[in-house]
Formats: sequence, C-alpha cells, structure tokens
Amino acid sequence: MALEKELATYHANLPGLTADEGKFVLIHGDEVAGVFTSSEDALKIGYEKFKLEPFLVKQIQAVERVQFVTRFVEPRLAT
Repeated sequence: MALEKELATYHANLPGLTADEGKFVLIHGDEVAGVFTSSEDALKIGYEKFKLEPFLVKQIQAVERVQFVTRFVEPRLAT
C-alpha cells in the first residue's frame, strides 16, 4: 500500500502531535518533517525537500472522522 510507512509514522507520533490539532503534518518515511498551518505550505515544502519521493501531508486529528463514499450514486441531470 502506498504511504504505509508514513501512515505508521503519523499514528506512532499522534500523541505528540495533538497539541497542533487542525494543522497539517509533513511526513517522509520515518521522519516528521514539520507541522504547518495550511496543506498548501506543507505540500510546497514537501516538494522542495523530497522532490518526487513519496511523502504524506495529513491534517492532525485526535479522532478521525469517518467519510462514507459510494459509487452507487445516480448522477444528477442538469435542470
């Protein structure tokens, strides 16, 4: 699975990150590379530092919100 190591790093560091809940964390491999106020800032630094290597930008949330997505939704016709 893509970004498996980065997600594991996020979960392992989550207790220390909750003070910054709502902000965005940048993770590359086992490294927490920074915490940012916007996802755009985190992405910019991620591309500057890691180029095309995989990295994760994730909003820090003590409790993950479950989102339900289904592909069994009928498209709406324009009126």
